Amino acid sequence: MSRRIWLTGASSGMGAALAELLLQRGERVALSARNAEALEAIARRYPQQVLLVPGNLGDSRQVRLIGERIAQLWGALDQVILNAGTCEYIDAQRFEAATVERVMRGNLLSVAYCIEAALPLLRLGQAPHLVLMGSSVTHLALPRAGAYGASKAALRYLAESLRLDLPEIDITLVSPGFVDTPLTRRNDFPMPMLWSVERAVQHIAARLERRPLEISFPWRFITTLRLLAHLPARLRLALGSRLARKESP
Repeated sequence: MSRRIWLTGASSGMGAALAELLLQRGERVALSARNAEALEAIARRYPQQVLLVPGNLGDSRQVRLIGERIAQLWGALDQVILNAGTCEYIDAQRFEAATVERVMRGNLLSVAYCIEAALPLLRLGQAPHLVLMGSSVTHLALPRAGAYGASKAALRYLAESLRLDLPEIDITLVSPGFVDTPLTRRNDFPMPMLWSVERAVQHIAARLERRPLEISFPWRFITTLRLLAHLPARLRLALGSRLARKESP
């Protein structure tokens, strides 16, 4: 029997690739993103499996309406994959709190809105599973990544805390390194051990079946970050400072 899955950020990058993989497996997938046209293109290929629920996930009212539509048509959810997110880098010489606010809304508040809408449906589903898209950046502070890293660090804490309070729901945190997506192609710095979208999605999907607490990759990159994170604070500062730009981008 096919599962009922809600997938966010499904219009491009890992979300679109993951949607394709799940649909090829015969799952029923509710697709969310702002780009409704991209979602409609997927739905045309899988008309009997896709439920289109586009919207701005940073708007709590829109998310609530998405949850109500899923409840009306499906009644429950078996898995929720909250993949949608954003990234902006901070220019500390011209620091703007608005940058932090936008990234927090895109990566943390939107997830909270989706969890609020999804939990009642997961409780009615079969073997409920909640999947959150984190980041390897939470292991080690990096220059200009203050807003993005803070949002993903908060998401990690949220996931670990919810596991304590929701033992009836399996919660998996996905912490990827660099993946070649439209979002990361905007980066203006080297991205070590860069994975293709296809490789990343296959890696995630193969492990989600076991419902681990965390999926991290690539392992050499993650291991390096974790080892560096255990250095004394002064050494971490010196290392990070070597990576920092000497002038504004």
